[in-house]
Amino acid sequence: MAPSFEDGNTLFDFVVRDGNGVKGLVDLGISMVPDQYIQPPQERIDNQNGNSHQLPPIDLSKLDGPNHDQVVEEIAIAAETLGFFQVVNHGVPLELLESLKDVAHKFFGQPPEKKAIYCKGVSPSPCVNYGTSFVPEKEKALEWKDYISMVYTCDADALDYWPKECKEVALEYLKSSMKMVRKLLEILIGKLGVTVDDSRINALIGLKMVNMNFYPTCPNPELTVGVGRHSDMGTLTVLLQDGIGGLYVKVEEDLNAGKRGEWIEITPIPGALVINVGDALQILSNGQYKSAEHRVRTTSTQSRVSIPIFTVPKRNEKIGPLPQVVERDGAAHYREFVFEEYMNNFFANAHEGKKSIHFAHLDSA
Repeated sequence: MAPSFEDGNTLFDFVVRDGNGVKGLVDLGISMVPDQYIQPPQERIDNQNGNSHQLPPIDLSKLDGPNHDQVVEEIAIAAETLGFFQVVNHGVPLELLESLKDVAHKFFGQPPEKKAIYCKGVSPSPCVNYGTSFVPEKEKALEWKDYISMVYTCDADALDYWPKECKEVALEYLKSSMKMVRKLLEILIGKLGVTVDDSRINALIGLKMVNMNFYPTCPNPELTVGVGRHSDMGTLTVLLQDGIGGLYVKVEEDLNAGKRGEWIEITPIPGALVINVGDALQILSNGQYKSAEHRVRTTSTQSRVSIPIFTVPKRNEKIGPLPQVVERDGAAHYREFVFEEYMNNFFANAHEGKKSIHFAHLDSA
């Protein structure tokens, strides 16, 4: 007999504490979204009126040819305006991307007790965490998403502690993406007129996490969100979408694709990876590059997966506007801080647009 969720605490225990997740709810055969998942009207996503982002992907193979400078310019402009762009010929094998989607569905398709062994507090490693929503204890309305998060420390730990259903494929995805991430970061820092050494680049992408996100079919997608409005905390994010779509980005400056304040959908392109700027890179660039506010809708027809890699500064790294950029701009727009302080603030609060970056504003010290 399915449990009754008239008591909100009962639902919270079932979904969050017992590790059943949103998929556990869906597997019970619910026909209506529980009240705890119903978003305020202003947070709901009307995909009927949303625009699609139709700009062509950036071909990274052209960085090695006569069009190198043009491609560099395309990357910089995308980072300065939307903060999101898609790349092809990125060096990550296409068959690996397909395998990633397959193993994500395999992991989340397991019985709840197989996934719950990775819940916070019982996981065999603090680097592996299975959960649901973002910060359920702090959220006014829960997000329609389950996830497994895997922090990279070394290959041996990944193979020992990451879930067996996905560890080899997830590790290969991470390792095969890092050459691209490093190249993109070098390009973007170079376009700021700044030269930094390899050790600084390493420190800015020194903490790496692979997440697998699962968005189960939803009986009332118009009432829910898969992920609420937020920007990513790190330097650069790499994202593999499946073909279903549902990723929306807020336009910060008027573009051909949309006007300031509008939400546009990043339409999946087969074989492409999505790249987005994180808060750390916005701060380092003194605001020249934009960490895009984004969110994810749900769907009633198919369960969706996405697999991001978050490249994040090392916890003990000092982050602030690069001195050469401050000299050019005439003033710093953000303060300097140890990145662990930023992380602690980011994970202590529910998603609320770009509020996380307020932590770095000069008047917040």
